[in-house]
Amino acid sequence: MTAASTPRTLAAPAVAAVTGAGSGIGRALALACAGEGMAVALADVEVEALAATEALVRSMGVPTLAQRCDVSRAADVEAFAQACDDRFGGVDWLFNNAGVAVLGPAWAATDADWQWVLGVNVLGVANGVRSFVPRMRARGRPAHVINTASAAGLATLAGSAVYSASKHAVVAFSECLARDLEQAGSPIGVTVVCPSLLPTGIHVSQRNRPDNLADTVAPAPAYDERVRQGMAASPIDATDVASATLAAVRAGRFYVIPHAYTGASVEKRMRAILSDFGSEHPDAG
Repeated sequence: MTAASTPRTLAAPAVAAVTGAGSGIGRALALACAGEGMAVALADVEVEALAATEALVRSMGVPTLAQRCDVSRAADVEAFAQACDDRFGGVDWLFNNAGVAVLGPAWAATDADWQWVLGVNVLGVANGVRSFVPRMRARGRPAHVINTASAAGLATLAGSAVYSASKHAVVAFSECLARDLEQAGSPIGVTVVCPSLLPTGIHVSQRNRPDNLADTVAPAPAYDERVRQGMAASPIDATDVASATLAAVRAGRFYVIPHAYTGASVEKRMRAILSDFGSEHPDAG
């Protein structure tokens, strides 16, 4: 991708908006932006966690807005975008970060599993883009959209069918968004963040699952244990991901892949695709 190849220089005063800001990577992104002196707008579905992040950001002496927001609901995201306009006059960097996960074999995923995960992970990003990007374009100044995907959006593991499908969608959506903005001659860049497992709260994201979407795949202890082990073994944490993300935005890079070992999984997948493509292509041989 080349659509984010132009380095991004912050206008002053700069404003960042972060969804899923109550914990994990979202909180780390919010604190990193505050550390750069940016005003920060925070959104999360979990009110107490959101308030904790807000207190941390305020303690850093930057203007702050916090608003409960279920990103799967377009009206909630639109209200958040309007609140950002009212408070700050707009947003320069948008972090579509909120995410949830379920684990289990592909055939066991329920309709509610799909609705919940796709609603937050995919529609949440789409809603953010639909509400914020037209406002960014109307302002006519350099801006940036950062979508949190996952290494699971570049490669796959057993037991992660619903989650991986959602994150592959985020990667594809981000690539298309970058191309659309580039074709429109817009000064808005795009970056997609693809971390592997690291210590966050996503493995307990079911705590915020709506009652009407509670029907889920049966518990899968083996998958859960693999996730816990992966988180514990991670050489990096959410703060490292946030730091790498801000550096990538400033450099105008499209992909952020914080875990070095992700490359081996991506290469293995690409080799399989190219090998199969070559064997079936009518011009092969």
